Amino acid sequence: MAQFTHRGAAEIAAIEKLAGQLLAVFAAEGFTRTEPAIIQPIARVLDREGEEMRGRTFIVNDPAGNEFCLRTDLTIPACAEYLEVGGSFPARLCYHGPVFRHQPHEPARPVQFWQAGIEILGLEDRRAGEIEAMRLTVAALRAAGLPDFEMKIGDLGLFSALVDGLDIPEQWRGRLKRHFWRSGYFEALLARMTRGAATDSQRLLAHLGTLAPAEAGQAVEGLLDLVGHAPLGGRTREEIVERLIEQAADAAALRLDPALAALLSRFLQVSGPAAQALADIRALTTAAGAALDSALDAMTARLDALSQLGIDAGKVRFAARFGRNMEYYTGFVFELWSRDAEGAVQVAGGGRYDGLLEALGSPRPVTAVGSAIRTERVLAALRFAGRRA
Repeated sequence: MAQFTHRGAAEIAAIEKLAGQLLAVFAAEGFTRTEPAIIQPIARVLDREGEEMRGRTFIVNDPAGNEFCLRTDLTIPACAEYLEVGGSFPARLCYHGPVFRHQPHEPARPVQFWQAGIEILGLEDRRAGEIEAMRLTVAALRAAGLPDFEMKIGDLGLFSALVDGLDIPEQWRGRLKRHFWRSGYFEALLARMTRGAATDSQRLLAHLGTLAPAEAGQAVEGLLDLVGHAPLGGRTREEIVERLIEQAADAAALRLDPALAALLSRFLQVSGPAAQALADIRALTTAAGAALDSALDAMTARLDALSQLGIDAGKVRFAARFGRNMEYYTGFVFELWSRDAEGAVQVAGGGRYDGLLEALGSPRPVTAVGSAIRTERVLAALRFAGRRA
């Protein structure tokens, strides 16, 4: 049963007061407030938010039968609407408003909640943008009265750099990166790449993979004609043809060296105190001949910046898998955690998403980094700490 939270006058006043404190920090740094529409074009959101969030999106229909959705966060709507009005870059946006998410596995959690946040768009110095996003998020939480928290960080770019640095067939590199977000499917894909063609169906795919793309497409179309009108599992013929040709390319290629597959798996298992985790990755990748010195040095610089912000290095953890739930993230990601009456709770999070604005229609690449603060969770943490009534 979905949780529809009632908020009385006192609770509304508390949320508005906290929102004002958060937004005041952003405004003092030159951020412009925006208010994206609650109802969004469905393709804009579903195509970019990732598989996990797609299953938590509320779909609505207008009287004419057109499909829309309620915003699940404010990053995609804020960026899309800024492009639509022809905004210039660099730009610094901030906001506060409700978002909506289905909670299939945690029905006690509210389906509507409040977020404050910032987006830093078009800043060429990527490292400076990331540090600014972290600094302002920390400053806003402290201004609200929450001085102490733990942090979790990751960098999706590390996985891409590792794949590029290994002896992996080119067509597989793209697929590994593209499906990195899909927990479960990614691991199955990796296992399939190491097995090669072992069954009749796999041998058929391997044969298709030796054909030119046009010939392979014609062959698959012929097979589907033999099937006739059998159910296609909700997919179009074009989607099935594309998927089978992809699988054929996999089957025809050399098997992925099991040692490389094991290396990728070990990389994704790295987790722990940030300094030690980064040292573990450096040792793991250097031994494999795929040194990631530049990317790891950038992460170390971020740790130094956090230290300068007064965040205890012992409270910063790194996880190689972190960030796989939002498909638009492309690099550094972070979360801030506190405690409320029920235990540990994430109060803020953000990261880099350089490809999003192009996907939304920008004619040129635009760097982007931002963060979101869960207003009601911050309020609950403040109350637990005795800092709010």
